[in-house]
Amino acid sequence: MAETGQAVNPKKIFVVDDHPMMREGLRSIINLEPDLTVCDEADNARKAMTQIEKTGPDLALVDITLPDKSGLELIKELKARCPALPILAISMHDESLYAERILRAGAKGYINKHQPPAELLKAIRQVLAGHLYMSQEISETFLKRFSRGASSSRSPLEILTDREFEIFQLLGKGHSAKEIAQQLRLSDKTVAVHNANIRQKLKIKTTSQLIRLAVEADALG
Repeated sequence: MAETGQAVNPKKIFVVDDHPMMREGLRSIINLEPDLTVCDEADNARKAMTQIEKTGPDLALVDITLPDKSGLELIKELKARCPALPILAISMHDESLYAERILRAGAKGYINKHQPPAELLKAIRQVLAGHLYMSQEISETFLKRFSRGASSSRSPLEILTDREFEIFQLLGKGHSAKEIAQQLRLSDKTVAVHNANIRQKLKIKTTSQLIRLAVEADALG
């Protein structure tokens, strides 16, 4: 909580999440703080891109799973068009699968939706102050990986490109190849090529095996 007894110019937070109840919850938590305020919100990447450029927030809180585009892709677009905007990613998915991709995409941190409100506020203020935010667990994982200088403990999914990982996610959510092509604005042939590359990297022989693995990974997230 910010100090009282003095005028506070609240930092403006833009919330991007496709679930109304989650947006309401985030808005309630943030607006209770005198030094923070939710200036606007969006339920998809397209609206977020348009509204963020109009409202000029101090920080964007971006869900990784959006209906029209991957949060990773939105983060990359935001960094290209609003390079000074700090971004904090939020999701219910396994942090170990996302943290490195999030940082590479241009976000300044990642917080899991299961974290308590106090940790969310800590993350927001840390990123607003110009610092990176990661949970203690993932920070320790990165340090251990760095100290070993090896990647033996890394998830096999980390060898996928961001686009391949996005397609893998959509397969796990039950989307067909044609639906994925339409959502990502790719040709059916391009999706098929990505599908084959994913199978090769994960050493999976059939598409049905790939879908089963994707569904299992989505359930764990």
